[in-house]
Amino acid sequence: MTDGFSSARIDLGTSERFVSLRRALDVDSVGINQLTLEPRQRGRIHRHRQQEEIYLVLAGTLTIVIEGDPHELGAGMIARVAPHVRRQLVNAGEERCVVVAVGAADGYVGRDGEAFASWEEMEGRPPQEVPLPDDL
Repeated sequence: MTDGFSSARIDLGTSERFVSLRRALDVDSVGINQLTLEPRQRGRIHRHRQQEEIYLVLAGTLTIVIEGDPHELGAGMIARVAPHVRRQLVNAGEERCVVVAVGAADGYVGRDGEAFASWEEMEGRPPQEVPLPDDL
């Protein structure tokens, strides 16, 4: 993991089916990709040996076929598929479908966050111990 901050832009108009966001962000702890399916396009039936995948639909409607059983997700919906489960991503609709796919393995590092009441504080505390700031 590199130090600092990085950002990338989701390109809703790209003609590329697969765009690696991991490389653009210099991320090494998860895979993160933009997938774009034009109307009637579909991906390969696939599965992963170790990583689970999360699919966030940004535009259009995605049909995830899980072991032959279709599940429809509209824009703003998110789904998780476990390792070893075969899946196929399908755009059965008439508009472009844009999805962000995140894949990872080897466990979640939970509750490692630290919160600060101000920028001047250098010692973090558990987030639930720090009150939310006033709204702007």
